[in-house]
Amino acid sequence: MDSLLPVLFAVGAALSNAFATVLQRKAALSVPRSDKLRAGLMLDLLRRPVWLVGIAAVIAAAVCQAVALATGPMTIVQPLFVLELPLALVIATVLLQGRLSRSGWAAVCAVVAGLAVALLAASPEGNRTHAPMDRWIPALAVCAALLAGLVTVALRRPEGRGRAACFGLATAVSYAVTAALMKTSMHTLDDGGVTAFLTTWQTYGFALFGMAALFLLENAMQAGPLVASQPAITLGDAGVSLALGITIYEEHVRGGWWLPVQLLGAALIAAGVLALSKLPLARALTGEDGEAAAVEAP
Repeated sequence: MDSLLPVLFAVGAALSNAFATVLQRKAALSVPRSDKLRAGLMLDLLRRPVWLVGIAAVIAAAVCQAVALATGPMTIVQPLFVLELPLALVIATVLLQGRLSRSGWAAVCAVVAGLAVALLAASPEGNRTHAPMDRWIPALAVCAALLAGLVTVALRRPEGRGRAACFGLATAVSYAVTAALMKTSMHTLDDGGVTAFLTTWQTYGFALFGMAALFLLENAMQAGPLVASQPAITLGDAGVSLALGITIYEEHVRGGWWLPVQLLGAALIAAGVLALSKLPLARALTGEDGEAAAVEAP
């Protein structure tokens, strides 16, 4: 049962995030378009119960992720977040009265099947709660340098797929580092209480990287099409989280002949996410196709 706990909470976090995405999009569609300032838009949204429920779902997702990371390895928890996009699309077919085509459902199945194959083949193990500074320093240095490089490349490129992909990868790195820092911070809260939580550097680290992730995500969505940014975010987060779980927390995955099976699972996930990000319904959820109907032909 203990081994299922982080899985259940990670899936719950992905589901809550997906639910929040759909509800916030539904609320945005209910607000009349105008030339109001952003503050006016926020006042309009605050009057929409569906938007407030969406915010509650975001909070629930954060709590679920924190519990998942506190009870299980990163190499299990973070890859499960690839379910967020297919879950959002399935929920949107109901709440936004959209429709997934057969190819859309096939892509959803590819993501789910690929994730199952990859995790079963990898069979992640290990769940250290803390890591020494000689592991944190090089890991954070590499991630910070990677972030700086991706943002620099993105800013030098014109708007389009390349710029969106770079910002998407930068967002993924920020998400992964946030999760790694949150894991230790949550264990500190459990072991030492609120005082220890507020005095450990990881708490402020995950808050900083979390804010950076939100900022970079907004830039990724504005820089180019979803088909470029979403795969970079989804696959990048899982990949970097896997690397951090192994290098910082000494988690283990199976090698040998299991590696080709893991790569097969990863390929299925990548193909599914890429196909889903091309769907009109997915672009409607992000506001990329503001005038398009969120309905697909069967």
